[in-house]
Amino acid sequence: MTVGQKLHQTVATLESAVGNLKSFALDTQDQSAKQQFDLYARQIDQIVQGLKQRTNYVEGQEPAYKMSPQGKTQSKRQF
Repeated sequence: MTVGQKLHQTVATLESAVGNLKSFALDTQDQSAKQQFDLYARQIDQIVQGLKQRTNYVEGQEPAYKMSPQGKTQSKRQF
């Protein structure tokens, strides 16, 4: 697995975690837990944004790491 593939896989996994945390926040009645889940989702989303920037940089520096749109779709289906 290339660095680019690993980065894309990590981003997809973290985006899934953000979705789960947002779902937990919606599902709970406990306001404290709701705030915690929202905070965690925002923190992970910031990490995702940083990883996306890093992915773009890596792909710009080494075109061989760039994944095709089809490859991105396939890696997301695994999750």
